[in-house]
Amino acid sequence: MKSLEKPRAVVIGGSLGGLLSANTLRAAGWEVDVFETSPGQLDSRGGGVVLQPDVLDALRFAGVDLPDPPGVASGLRIYLDRDDHVIEQIYMPQMQTSWSLLYRAMKNALPAEALHTGETFVDFHMEGEQIVAQFESGHIEKADLLIGADGIRSTVRRRLMPEIVPLYAGYVAWRGIVEEPDLPRHAANVLRDRFSFQQDEGHSGLCYLIPGDNDSTVAGERRWNWVWYRKYSRAQLDELLVDRHGVAREFSLPPGSTKSVDIAQLRDDAKTWLGPTFRALVDATDDPFMQPIVDLRSPKMVFGRAVLLGDAASVPRPHTAGSTAKAAANAHALALALSSTWQSGAKIDSALKRWENQQLQRGRLMTDLGISLGNRLMNIAR
Repeated sequence: MKSLEKPRAVVIGGSLGGLLSANTLRAAGWEVDVFETSPGQLDSRGGGVVLQPDVLDALRFAGVDLPDPPGVASGLRIYLDRDDHVIEQIYMPQMQTSWSLLYRAMKNALPAEALHTGETFVDFHMEGEQIVAQFESGHIEKADLLIGADGIRSTVRRRLMPEIVPLYAGYVAWRGIVEEPDLPRHAANVLRDRFSFQQDEGHSGLCYLIPGDNDSTVAGERRWNWVWYRKYSRAQLDELLVDRHGVAREFSLPPGSTKSVDIAQLRDDAKTWLGPTFRALVDATDDPFMQPIVDLRSPKMVFGRAVLLGDAASVPRPHTAGSTAKAAANAHALALALSSTWQSGAKIDSALKRWENQQLQRGRLMTDLGISLGNRLMNIAR
C-alpha cells in the first residue's frame, strides 16, 4: 500500500456485523467492499434487538441515520408467575428495535456498488503486504485487510482455526414474531410498554415490542417479539433440527422450516408450563423458529491481515443482549484504530495488534457473563 492511497478492506458477511464493519471503516477513510453468500436481501433470524449504547455510538460515528424513534421504548421490567401475577417489577427504561431496521439503515448507507451478493468466500493467501480473497465463483479480490464478519458459522474462522467450533449449551431459544393486533387483548394489556418475563425451573420466556413493517413504531403497527428458552438433550436437538422437508440442519431452524409436529408439541408444552399471557404469544405465532444456544470463543482475532469480528470471533449468549453491541464495539474500535494508518503512514499491523488485545478482553468478559447468566437461569450445573 502506498502512503497516499486509501487502504482497502474486504468484508466477508453481509449481516449486521459486516455492515457495521463496512460503514465504520468507510467513515475512517477506507475503501470497503462487502461480500455475502446469500444471493439477495437477508432475512431476520432473531427479530428483536435491544438497542445498546455501543450500537448507537458506532452508527453515529459512521453517519448512519436511524428512524426517529429508532425503536419501541419500554419502562418497567415485569416478572410473571404461572397465573400471570406480577411477582416483581423493576424500572429499567430501554429501547428495543428490530434486526431488519438496523439492517436496512446500514445497507442503505453504503453505495450499491460496495455490496456483492451471491459470492461465497473459500480461501485467501498473501501477495506481499496484500491479502487475496478467493471466492467459489473463481472471483478474487485484493485488499489490505480481510474481515471475517460472517457469524457463528464463519467460513473465515474455519479457514484460520478449524478446531474452534460452536458448542451446544444444553438449551435452545424458541422464537416468534406476532403482529401487534393479532395478540388477544388480555395478553396485550399485560405486555404493552413493558419488557416482560416468565421464569420457572429450567425454562424462561421474555417478550417486548419492536417496530413493525417498514420500521413503523405506531401503536397497532408494531410486532411482539418473544423468546422461550427450553432445555433439550443433544439427541432431542438433532431431531428438532430436521426440518419439515426432512433436511437435517446444522445450526438453526429459520421461520417456515419447523415441522408441524414440533410446533404442535411446542403449543402443548406452552399449555403446561406457561401462563395465559405467554401461552397466547405462542398460540398466535404461525411459524415459531428455533436457535440452539451455543458457546464459542476464539483465542485470537488477528491473523496477519485477516481479522475476525463479532460472532465470528466470539458468541455471547443472548441473555447479555449483547451480540449486536459487541459487533458494533469491535467494528467501531477497529475503525478508530485504523483511521490514521493511511494518512500518517502508521503500520496497519501494529494497530491491529492493539485492537486485538482490547477486543479479546471484551469478548471474554461478555461470553463469561452470558454463560453465568444462562446456566443460572436454566439451572445447568457446570
